Amino acid sequence: MANQPPQQPPQQQRPQLPQHAIERIQAMRGPQGQRFFTSDLSVKEFLLVRESGFECAGLVMGSSIYHVGYQRGAWTQNQEMQVLTQALYAARELAMARMEEEAQALGADGIIGVRLKVNRHAWGENLLEFMAIGTAVYARDGNHGWRAPSGKPFTSDLTGQDFWMLVKSGYRPVSMVMGNCVYHIAHQGLGGWLKSVGQNVEMPNFTQALYDARELAMERLQYEAQVDGASGVVGADIYEWTHGSWDAHVIEFFAVGTAVLPLPGQEPLPTPQLVMSVDS
Repeated sequence: MANQPPQQPPQQQRPQLPQHAIERIQAMRGPQGQRFFTSDLSVKEFLLVRESGFECAGLVMGSSIYHVGYQRGAWTQNQEMQVLTQALYAARELAMARMEEEAQALGADGIIGVRLKVNRHAWGENLLEFMAIGTAVYARDGNHGWRAPSGKPFTSDLTGQDFWMLVKSGYRPVSMVMGNCVYHIAHQGLGGWLKSVGQNVEMPNFTQALYDARELAMERLQYEAQVDGASGVVGADIYEWTHGSWDAHVIEFFAVGTAVLPLPGQEPLPTPQLVMSVDS
């Protein structure tokens, strides 16, 4: 089906953690009651995460340097570039999976503030590094019910403040879900260009192409959330990239958000209060 994400990378492509990562994680876990943590949370985020009943386990990350294949789009045709779509989706999945492995090794129940970065390096024109990074957390009361239905730590791109508000409102994060679509936008013919010169007129070819591409990305995000058993997605957003070496008419649309589920025994929402900042 068109709304399903590209096939995920097989397990054998997900190697064991590097030795230095294992040593770092062992040092952070330490003896019972002597944990050491690292975090990219701000002080405000850190305090709100603790107020939610969680402690920081450590900064976790995963990366994948991926060679993106070549695909040529038809000059006058709007079409998805499936080879490129699959490559970029698989690369992000590898980075996310390795970040989750680090969180599991820390005994974490989830990861918050996840960021996905794309880096280009000088040693290869078609090489892209995808990096996932976030702060692993664990429930202070030892309740592992916060984990995703798969038993793995939940993932979320919510900030510490948003995570606190989500929990207080009676919901919990399940997984960071995403969908992407690399799309070739057809070039305009000479006749169409001449008809639009000097006029205010919609360009239906371009409109339809971008509309279709964004819809494909959103459908795949929604499909991932439904597969995870979520009741909805919060913080959804769509980004657009060209990744440098592509044709100017080839764009990736990337949708990302946090899938959520209601907590059992929800309490009434607190009444919003007016707060005046005293920061300079």
